[in-house]
Amino acid sequence: MTTIGIIGAGNIGSQLARLAVQHGHEVVIANSRGPETLSDLVDELGPSARAATRDEAAAAGEIVVVTTPLAAIDTIPVEPLVGKVVIDTNNYYPQRDGHIAALDDETTTTAELLQDHLPGAKVVKAFNHIAAPALTDEAESAGTPGRRALVVAGDDEDAKRTVTDLIDAFGFDVVDAGPLAEGWRIQRDTPGYVVRLTAPELREALASAKRYRDM
Repeated sequence: MTTIGIIGAGNIGSQLARLAVQHGHEVVIANSRGPETLSDLVDELGPSARAATRDEAAAAGEIVVVTTPLAAIDTIPVEPLVGKVVIDTNNYYPQRDGHIAALDDETTTTAELLQDHLPGAKVVKAFNHIAAPALTDEAESAGTPGRRALVVAGDDEDAKRTVTDLIDAFGFDVVDAGPLAEGWRIQRDTPGYVVRLTAPELREALASAKRYRDM
C-alpha cells in the first residue's frame, strides 16, 4: 500500500484517485478551493481517502500526482516534494493557459517546466494522453490481448520504474519514451494523443511524432 498525494481534483485527478483506492492505496487529494469542497468526492472514495491542502497532500504522498493547469505550477509546494516521485499529467493549451514562449518555440516541455520548479523531485510524465473516463473504463489485467498502453518519460530511471509499476497495476501496459525532453512526442495533436493504442502501436506513434513547427 502506498500513499498517493494528488494535487488537482479535476477529471484526471478524480479518476486517478478512484483507481488508487480500488487498488488498495491511500489517497490524499487537494484542489485550489480548499478541502471542504472535496467532501462529495471523498465520501465516494471511502475511508482510504481524505481531502487536504496542497502542502498536506505533497507532504503525505509517497508518490505525488500534479494534475493542475499550467498556470498553477508556481503554486505547487517545493520542499515537501524533495526526493519524491512526482507525476506530471499536464498538457499545454494556449487558449487555456495563455502563451508560454518556451513551449511555443518548443525549447522545453510541460514536464520540464515542472521539474525546473521542483529541482529536488523526480518528475515523470504520465497520464497526459488518455481521456479521463478511459482510465477506469479501459483498464485491463496484465496479459490481456490488445491491452491499452500509456507512456512514461523521465530523467530518473528508478522513478520511471515506480510509475511504470503503478500504471501496470492500474490496468495498462507501459512504453518508455525516454527522458523528460522527449515528452513532446505524446503532447496534444501527436499521433498517440488520446488514441487507444497497444504498446507496439504506441511505439510507432512516438517514433512518427512531429514537432508543432514541422506539422
